[in-house]
Amino acid sequence: MDMLQTLKIALRALRTNKMRSFLTMLGIIIGIAAVIAMMAVGAGASHVIAQQIASIGSNIILVIPGSTTSGGIRVGSGSTQTLTSDDVKAIMSECPSVEFAAPSVRTTSQVIYGNMNWSTVVLGTTPELFDIREWGVVNGRSIGQQDVDSAAKVCLLGQTVAENLFGEEDPVGKIVRIKKVPFTVIGVLERKGQSPQGQDQDDSIFVPLKTAQRNLVRSQFTNTVGAVLVKAKSEELLDKAEQEVQSLLNQRHRITNGKEPDYTIRNLSEILAVAEQSSRAMSLLLGSVASISLIVGGIGIMNIMLVSVTERTREIGIRMAIGARRNDILMQFMTEAVLLTMIGGIIGIGLGAGGAMVVSKMLEWPTLISVQSVTIAFLFSAAVGIFFGFYPARKAARLNPIDALRYE
Repeated sequence: MDMLQTLKIALRALRTNKMRSFLTMLGIIIGIAAVIAMMAVGAGASHVIAQQIASIGSNIILVIPGSTTSGGIRVGSGSTQTLTSDDVKAIMSECPSVEFAAPSVRTTSQVIYGNMNWSTVVLGTTPELFDIREWGVVNGRSIGQQDVDSAAKVCLLGQTVAENLFGEEDPVGKIVRIKKVPFTVIGVLERKGQSPQGQDQDDSIFVPLKTAQRNLVRSQFTNTVGAVLVKAKSEELLDKAEQEVQSLLNQRHRITNGKEPDYTIRNLSEILAVAEQSSRAMSLLLGSVASISLIVGGIGIMNIMLVSVTERTREIGIRMAIGARRNDILMQFMTEAVLLTMIGGIIGIGLGAGGAMVVSKMLEWPTLISVQSVTIAFLFSAAVGIFFGFYPARKAARLNPIDALRYE
């Protein structure tokens, strides 16, 4: 008996008991739909994290001042002013694995334009910051070294600030006031979106470092900086760059063995890699939970196939009596089981894709359905049919023809 004939017989058997075939497939349909939806949600989460990683930049090290103790209580990192602009210059000139280093000082202020105002973060920095963050300008120009050297009163706006202060109006060339100091808007940065911590990166204004130190940040040490962002020349040199920066700062700050450093170094790439790994683990966990329903569906198929073998025992005996071999009987029941799971898998893929779209629309959360996930789900459903259909098919193939013919 050829494969086409076996397929026709299997389809006829499934059509004979349509309702029972559908109920048998239900477990597979639910399982596949759950797997597809969970994998789509997980892939969407990974995509969001990848976008956030790209928005920060690559191969980045963050250096912040260390902690201090006040009244016997240790205050968090960044509570002292131990990093200076000279440290940044030394990092650029003496660390061969470092491509860029950019200092920054930070404050929050209300920014005023005409009768509009907006409270936001104001960052004083140098041009290297935009190279490190890979942050382009969509309108106007960026901050140049000449602006920093001359302490020019110019500023770059993030998209959120530009929208709230200027609306549809072109902000370039306009004057805004930050802490009563007039600044000329020289450009608008491209949109960056949220950071991995959920902060709006576009809700900020950038001014030259010296301008911020002299006019906006009230500090008794005008040369100090709040943080230093360092970019290694490549991903392979990231650890080496971190060691070079640490060694240099220890030397400059006279940090000897046993003495606690007055700064903290954080490798942002490692933090983001951990976040991405956590997302992947969560996706795997969700997929594994959804796979349990597939196993339950497979057990249901095995039970129904065993019932089918019992009901059709006399039919099996007649087929054997007119020349059907044991392999023909085995293939017939195996084909029925695999057809059940594959049809259920196709329906489940459609339902899973629809469910993922509904989740995406209702929760405004991106979901991605890849060809790979669809292929895996389809093959997995076929494998469930083979695995759980084998025992009933084998039982049917091993029936004694005489006993089968006598079965009532």
